[in-house]
Amino acid sequence: MSLPLPRIPDPSEAPPLNWGVLAPGGIAATMVEALQRYTRQRVVAVGSRSAGRADAFAQRFGIERAHGSYEALVADPAVDAVYIASPHSHHRDHALLAIAAGKHVLVEKAFTRNAAEAGEVVDAARSAGVACVEAMWTRFLPTTDIVRRLLADGALGEVETVTADHGQWFAVDPTSRLFAPDLAGGALLDLGIYPVSYASFVLGERASVTARGSLTDLGVDRQVAAVLTHGSGAHALVSTTLAARTPTVAAISGSRARIELDGPFYTPGVVRLVTCDGDVTESEPPAIQGHLGLCFEASHLAQLVADGATESPLLPLEETVSIMETLDEIRAQVGVRYPGE
Repeated sequence: MSLPLPRIPDPSEAPPLNWGVLAPGGIAATMVEALQRYTRQRVVAVGSRSAGRADAFAQRFGIERAHGSYEALVADPAVDAVYIASPHSHHRDHALLAIAAGKHVLVEKAFTRNAAEAGEVVDAARSAGVACVEAMWTRFLPTTDIVRRLLADGALGEVETVTADHGQWFAVDPTSRLFAPDLAGGALLDLGIYPVSYASFVLGERASVTARGSLTDLGVDRQVAAVLTHGSGAHALVSTTLAARTPTVAAISGSRARIELDGPFYTPGVVRLVTCDGDVTESEPPAIQGHLGLCFEASHLAQLVADGATESPLLPLEETVSIMETLDEIRAQVGVRYPGE
């Protein structure tokens, strides 16, 4: 049998927006490279707390304007939309800053530290009438749309189980944000967001959460595993760690067939459908590989703006808040609380 073709448009087809980049770090550099290679989006400004950093980033990518503060970036009249690439500990403040300036926002995941902060951003965006999308780039990939179509067509039968993991090894470093409680460090929000969001994509809102984990000596989550049950009776098994490089694979198993996604499952890749009879069908490898697939989420937001829409049907804001609620519950059971919560 053949697999359905993805319906995701070529990212070069989306009408161009003028983008400002807030916080020119590693993920921001990858995003700008992806936009410049595969889209008509225009990155016209960059803002950093360091004028020197902003200047260096602008020179590297040929960006017209460099701002030495985030306030100056969001006040730039040439900027239509802001890509918020700062650590998630600051997403709430930076998203609210951009929204107050009337800018559309693409907010890196994890969307915020917790569901309360996520709700603040969502309420502000809706009140301002600007487009707001969580930058969970996996949702907007052609690979994911093949899975979406298989699920909608009932190719798997009754879905029983979703499994997904994401673990990376990091040397313990008290100076790194990953190990800093005051910066919402730990495995869950940086890495575990991927399997938790994927479970939500496949199964919808969870009915219950059972989680176990361990903390580092510095007090952030080192390893977490959770069972998420859903109203249909299906469940998801998700895990994450910052102390080991895991396979980062995912599978969706149903009564008729299963879908397998090789690691890293959250990137553009091949979809493998395995029937209960053992027949195997694979999709073609995607044209855009690796983290350059970030271009799809930005193009999606640009199309939303062109269409006069403010929320994504592929990742509604209500689901973004629901995912943060799941992460909150997992943290509560594991024993992680961020300062100020």
